[in-house]
Amino acid sequence: MALHFSKYVQDGEQFIKEVAVAAGDPADVGKASRMLRAVLHAFRNRLTPSESLQLISQFPMLIKAIYVDGWRISDEAKRLRTWGDFLEAVREEGGRATLNDFVTDREVEHAIHAVFKVVKSHVSAGEIRDIAATLPEELRPLLRSE
Repeated sequence: MALHFSKYVQDGEQFIKEVAVAAGDPADVGKASRMLRAVLHAFRNRLTPSESLQLISQFPMLIKAIYVDGWRISDEAKRLRTWGDFLEAVREEGGRATLNDFVTDREVEHAIHAVFKVVKSHVSAGEIRDIAATLPEELRPLLRSE
């Protein structure tokens, strides 16, 4: 079986372009990729490894790589119970880019909603329901259909 790395890159770039469009800035794929990374990393730390693996099984290969980059797998998910906890987790995962990309809470919220809009378009409704059921009530709207 031959690996077609260019196809992996193409699929991943398309996913990131979709995030840029959802964020309202289709030309800034650099910012979209930083937003995607920060949101996915904050979210993965809220899920168990099993839930994470089920979620990313439906992602393009390059997005899977972004998701697992730097992951320290633990059987215990972080306790992000409130919307404010999640906003802060995204900011932390944004690292130095946070200074430019996430100046206000509104910008963080905008990034979160853009990323989840694209995630929901790539993941089956059943998997979205399964993951939503594991979230605290305050975070479940992230995964509800528009």
